[in-house]
Amino acid sequence: MNTRKDQLKAFERLLDIMDELREKCPWDRKQTMDTLRTLSIEEIYELSDAIIEKDSDEIKKELGDVFLHLVFYSKIASEQNQFDVADVLNSICEKLIHRHPHIYGDVKVTSEKEVLENWEQIKLKEGNKSVLSGVPTSLPAMVKAYRIQDKVKGVGFEFENSDQVFDKITEEINEFKEEQNPTEKEMEFGDILFSLINYGRFNGINAEDALERSNKKFIKRFQILEDLAKEKNQNLKDLTISELENLWNLAKIR
Repeated sequence: MNTRKDQLKAFERLLDIMDELREKCPWDRKQTMDTLRTLSIEEIYELSDAIIEKDSDEIKKELGDVFLHLVFYSKIASEQNQFDVADVLNSICEKLIHRHPHIYGDVKVTSEKEVLENWEQIKLKEGNKSVLSGVPTSLPAMVKAYRIQDKVKGVGFEFENSDQVFDKITEEINEFKEEQNPTEKEMEFGDILFSLINYGRFNGINAEDALERSNKKFIKRFQILEDLAKEKNQNLKDLTISELENLWNLAKIR
């Protein structure tokens, strides 16, 4: 691994390159925070994919792209005399110190649970009107549900055991089956999903990651199924559900 001196040198190199690109490259010079926003979201998803695949080379590459965007935003802000990268880094340093009084102060904690409870109480003292104030409204629904549940856990709003969470899923499914109103039925379905996400979280499973792995597994198997059909000169649309199921079972063992 690189020394701290090497790490700082590499960061300074990125800052220098950003300065040069912003001055000399027509594309880089044209970018604004608004134009970078969607690109940044894309980079985060690409990083997420690499993490799920446990591809360390790809993770390194995608982290570099994320670093670039962070430096890019800071550079644009400095040109507008709002703040620069030092302000950004000092801000997060101060925030971390303030929110870790068990490390930088005299608060005593004995578990991760106590750290999280402390964290939420500190944020409320900082001016947040609600424990849920920090959950971004634009998060994808599944990620948002997980964050909501994790946030309220920090103030003790949590089931006592896994069985209670599972019972809640059963309760929500029964309510869904009994509901006849289409609008209310949709709401009940949402409650089932929310409870399933909570059950996964309670058992140390991130529902977003779990579903994405299932998506990837399904895509891989279905593409094998398509290849098997081609080998037999079969058109998927012409096959019965029984024939498709047979191909699927073959794809599962490939």
